[in-house]
Amino acid sequence: MRHVLTDDAPGLLLIYAPIVEASHITFEYVVPSEAEMRMRIEKGSKKYPWLAAVDDDGTLIGYAYACSWRERQAYQWAVEVSVYTHPDHQRRGVAQRLYAKLFQQLKTQGFVVAYGAITLPNSASVAFHKAMGFRQVGNFETCGFKLGAWHDVEFWGLPLGECDENPTPPHTPSLKSTS
Repeated sequence: MRHVLTDDAPGLLLIYAPIVEASHITFEYVVPSEAEMRMRIEKGSKKYPWLAAVDDDGTLIGYAYACSWRERQAYQWAVEVSVYTHPDHQRRGVAQRLYAKLFQQLKTQGFVVAYGAITLPNSASVAFHKAMGFRQVGNFETCGFKLGAWHDVEFWGLPLGECDENPTPPHTPSLKSTS
């Protein structure tokens, strides 16, 4: 496991593009370009960890990242998290390892809660988030339309740290090795 680099954009797109094109898991309609993905990595990883899982030959097999939960200053201790795994490597612990490392880094940075958004129906993602310690915290009904159907989005929360009375702002991620 290591930090995602902008040069990983093509590998991330190999995993993400089929999800955009053929599922309701993401509400994006159009696959981002390689340039757009590079920009997302560069911008996002300045403040939040972006992690890559690679197999023995260095091929990217999964990735996880955090992003802002909401833009208002009072939300700065909360993050939204996502994890994607190549279909050939699902149900092999890749996503669990990515999330575990991501949560460890987020906690070290000073974040106190992580939220995952699950577009329904998606029983596998619900079970995965439950197994990772998340609990359901909300449901937005019929909030997205994709592939000919309306979908609810459930939000799941995971406490990462203590809610101090005088919290210090989270700090930027370290780009040291994640192994």
